Amino acid sequence: MKAAEIDKIVLAYSGGLDTSIIIPWLKENYSNAEIVGVCVNVGQDEDWDNMEDKAKASGASKLYIIDAREEFCNDYLYPMLRAGAVYEGKYLLGTSIARPLQAKHIAEIAIKEDAQAVAHGCTGKGNDQVRFELSFKALAPHLKVIAPWRMWDIHSREEAIDYAKAHNIPLGNISKKNIYSRDWNTWHMSHEGGDLEDPWNRPQEHMYQLSKSPTDAPDRETAVTLEFEHSFPVALNGKKMSFQEILDELNKIGAENGVGRSDMVETRTVGMKSRGVYETPGGTILYAAVKELETITLDGDTMSMKNTLALKYSELVYVGKWFTTVKDSIDEFMAKATEFVSGTVKLVLYKGNVIVAGRTSPYSLYLEDLASFGATSYNHKDATGFINLYGLSTGVSAMAHRKLEESTGQVNEMKKTAATYHDK
Repeated sequence: MKAAEIDKIVLAYSGGLDTSIIIPWLKENYSNAEIVGVCVNVGQDEDWDNMEDKAKASGASKLYIIDAREEFCNDYLYPMLRAGAVYEGKYLLGTSIARPLQAKHIAEIAIKEDAQAVAHGCTGKGNDQVRFELSFKALAPHLKVIAPWRMWDIHSREEAIDYAKAHNIPLGNISKKNIYSRDWNTWHMSHEGGDLEDPWNRPQEHMYQLSKSPTDAPDRETAVTLEFEHSFPVALNGKKMSFQEILDELNKIGAENGVGRSDMVETRTVGMKSRGVYETPGGTILYAAVKELETITLDGDTMSMKNTLALKYSELVYVGKWFTTVKDSIDEFMAKATEFVSGTVKLVLYKGNVIVAGRTSPYSLYLEDLASFGATSYNHKDATGFINLYGLSTGVSAMAHRKLEESTGQVNEMKKTAATYHDK
């Protein structure tokens, strides 16, 4: 599709520097096309009252503001929490999980507005360009995707600010001194750039926006009790609440206790290593609680398979493959696997730590009579036959290998001793 054939573009609008200057750039390069902005509220802190005026001042014809916080919690965060997805062992996927939801609403508005294209402000280095565009391909493949950062001659924040000033774009509190790139939603806040680009540098305390330093957290434990049904959080400290309400409260409690900070060097989808610092207070608490509840409600085989698929799930979320058959298929497994992950978990928060204090479930597989070191119904003699059968293949392999080694004269003294002992 040629630029002259595009007369309406729907833009993923955040009100930040990049998406503000994209509006006049699109109009300049696409025959003064109409620009419709879409801002999806997933819990980020924005000047919502003035957002529409700002978008129009930048040249947009209108702005849709969509409150998707409840949908975000129930339809995106919950499946991810249920799966136990953690990218590269540390990242709770706060930015990653928001992008398919935002892309879905942007695609829906583009179809409603009969637009020919969608646009975003992601750079050519980042993960978000992949997440947005894979979602667009899945939901509205007929739309042309415009990614100005891969096309224009602006190469830095400073140049972007100069462009904004030249086009009379209101900057608000945006300045060249704001060195960090941040993303914020109800699940987390991320920090990148500036002094963080050297992985040897420790994050400066003033960089953190959500959580207290563990050293400044209270010198006392804070108890938290969470109730779940099928891994879905339903109550906090005995009070029935929505997922969103529970998460909001846990964010406050966790932040006060210095919980949820993570500093990691991760592998971006485009291949490079990138350093990010994340604050996920409520999410960290929820992950710990669900994981603990699984220890008494999942059998070993199910837990092993679930942990294996959790790694794949985290990769799918990270790269933006949310609207795919493989992700949906894993969801089906997770729904079945967590059918009995219901119950209550007690946690204690203390200076950045999440400490398990107890867990109970009506579906618990933990039988005290069997597990006790005292007198139980467990017959210790049964273990002899079990071990003989369980180790049968190991013993057979050892004997077969010994014969081969003896025939070639390569058997070592340790194996000779072991074989002799086995023969006895």
